[in-house]
Amino acid sequence: APAAVAEVKAEPAAEAPAPVVKEAKATKEKAAPKKSMADEGASEGDRIANQSIRVNVDTLEHLMTMVSELVLTRNQLLEISRRNEDTEFKVPLQRLSNVTAELQEGVMKTRMQPIGNAWQKLPRIVRDLSSELGKQIELEMHGADTELDRQVLDLIKDPLTHMVRNSADHGLETPAERLASGKGEQGTIRLSAYHEGGHIIICIADNGRGLNTEKIKAKAISSGLVTEAELEKMSEAQIHKFIFAPGFSTAAAITSVSGRGVGMDVVRTNIDQIGGTIDIKSVAGEGSSVTIKIPLTLAIVSALIVEAAGDRFAIPQLSVVELVRARANSEHRIERIKDTAVLRLRNKLLPLIHLKKLLKIDDGAASDPENGFIVVTQVGSQTFGIVVDGVFHTEEIVVKPMSTKLRHIDMFSGNTILGDGAVIMIIDPNGIAKALGAAGSSAHDMGDENGAHHIGSGEQTTSLLVFRAGS
Repeated sequence: APAAVAEVKAEPAAEAPAPVVKEAKATKEKAAPKKSMADEGASEGDRIANQSIRVNVDTLEHLMTMVSELVLTRNQLLEISRRNEDTEFKVPLQRLSNVTAELQEGVMKTRMQPIGNAWQKLPRIVRDLSSELGKQIELEMHGADTELDRQVLDLIKDPLTHMVRNSADHGLETPAERLASGKGEQGTIRLSAYHEGGHIIICIADNGRGLNTEKIKAKAISSGLVTEAELEKMSEAQIHKFIFAPGFSTAAAITSVSGRGVGMDVVRTNIDQIGGTIDIKSVAGEGSSVTIKIPLTLAIVSALIVEAAGDRFAIPQLSVVELVRARANSEHRIERIKDTAVLRLRNKLLPLIHLKKLLKIDDGAASDPENGFIVVTQVGSQTFGIVVDGVFHTEEIVVKPMSTKLRHIDMFSGNTILGDGAVIMIIDPNGIAKALGAAGSSAHDMGDENGAHHIGSGEQTTSLLVFRAGS
C-alpha cells in the first residue's frame, strides 16, 4: 500500500514542470538542454515523492492511542521497579523507558502541523471586512511555520477567526477617525505565533482605538454582572475581562459582523477546553492585544502527583511555577489579610486555596495552618497557591476524557491511570482560578490592605508587620 500511495503522489510531479514545456517550445533546436531539464524535473519529483507519504488521520490516531497505552505500561513497570531492588531489571527498564519516550516524541511530531494552516482563510476574511466596513486594513502574519498538534489546531481555527473579525470591527477605526486622531488611514492587525516551553503563544493585536472602558462598565451594570460599588474597586484590566461574559457586546446595533454577543465567551470556552488561557491588554487610543497560551499537545502531559485528604490528584506541570514548603520560621510564610489566607513568597502576596476544602473532601484531620506543601500555579496573569497535604513525584500521564456526567465540574479536566493502576482525577488550574474569583486572583488585586498578622502568632506577637500589597 505505501508504494501505491507514493506512486500516486509522483504523478503530479511527473506532469508538473510546466516551465520545462515552455522552455522546449522556446528553443526547439536545443534538444540537449530540454532533455536535461526534463530529467532534472522528473528527478526532483521523484525525490519529493520518496521523502513524503500520505497517511490516513485515523492511522495516526491509532498510533497515538497505542503509544499512550505503552506509556501507561511503562509507568506500571517503573512503579514495580520502585518497590523492588532487582538491579538486573532496572537497566533494561531504563532503556525501555528511553525508547518509549523517543517513540512518543516521534509519533507526536507526525501529528504536528504549522499554524499557518489555520490562517489560510484570514486574508480573504480581512479583505471582505475591509470592503464591508469601509476601513483600510492590513493583516500581518508572523510565525506561520510554528507547529502544534493537529487536534489543537482544529479547535483554535474558529476562535482565531472571531478575534480577527473582532479587531477589524471593534478595534480599528474608519480612515476619517484615524486621520482625526493623528494616525495613518490604514489600520493594522498583527497575528503572531511562537513557542514558549511546552506552550504555543498566539497574539492578535491591532493599532486601533482600544477597548472603551466606559461602555464596558455601562454594559456590565445594565446586564447585572456587577454593581457600581464593585466596579469602583476593580482595576481597568479586571473591567476589560467582562467582554468574556456570555452575551456581552458593546455594539450599538446588530450587524452581520457583531452585536450578537455570542463571540468572546465562546472563544474563552474553547480555549479553556484545550487547557489554554486567554488574556487581553488594551491602551485607549493605541490599540489592544489578545494573547492565547495553549499546550502543544493534549494527549500525553507531564503532571505533578499530589495528595489531598488521602486521595491523589494530578496537576499539569505546564501550570506549575514552583513548589514551596511553608514554615513558621521561613521566609515563605502563610499569613492573613483579615480572614483571607495568603502566602508571602519573596515579598509578594499570593492568594491561597486548600485543595481538599475546595473539592469538599475534607477528611476531618487537623492540619497545621503554619506548615504545608504549596503548589504555586499560574493561569494567564493570575498566580496563586494550591495547598496540598503531600507531594509525590512527576509522571508522564495519558489524559483520558471525563464522563459526560462529570464534565460540568470545572475543577477537573480529565482522568488518568497511574503506574500502580490507580485512577485519579486531573486538576484543571483554570477551574481553580475561577473558584478564587477574578477580584482576588492576585496579590495586586487584593487591595491596599495595610495590616497583616501571622497565623498562630497569638499573644506572643511583639511587633507589627506592615507592608503594602502591590505596587
